[in-house]
Amino acid sequence: MALLGEKPLDAENRDAVTRGLVDLLKPAVDEIDERVKGVRESQVELRQQIDTLCEDLKRISESDPVPLELEPYVKKLNSSRRRVMLVNSILQNVQDRLNKLHNNISKETARRKTMLDPSSPTHQK
Repeated sequence: MALLGEKPLDAENRDAVTRGLVDLLKPAVDEIDERVKGVRESQVELRQQIDTLCEDLKRISESDPVPLELEPYVKKLNSSRRRVMLVNSILQNVQDRLNKLHNNISKETARRKTMLDPSSPTHQK
């Protein structure tokens, strides 16, 4: 797809553009991947704390007569727990996609390096 009056990119220029794009995208993908991992860990911790709080509230409501009705709060916590689990599932899908993108970038980078390295076995044939 050359512009009017321009030549199409030759293999060397196309490889240079590809390397540039890979070099540009890889740090961003790595950073997003790390942040998603951090959020997922926070989500797991939050879910565990919600579970613990739910259990504590159930135990309190079962053991002692409480002037407050705790059941609505337990229901809200369970609802929050479901939402946390949904967000965690979405984050897992994002992380899986990022991992695939990261792997593809790594494979493409390795492939380009072997193509450009004159001492590689593929160039010695």
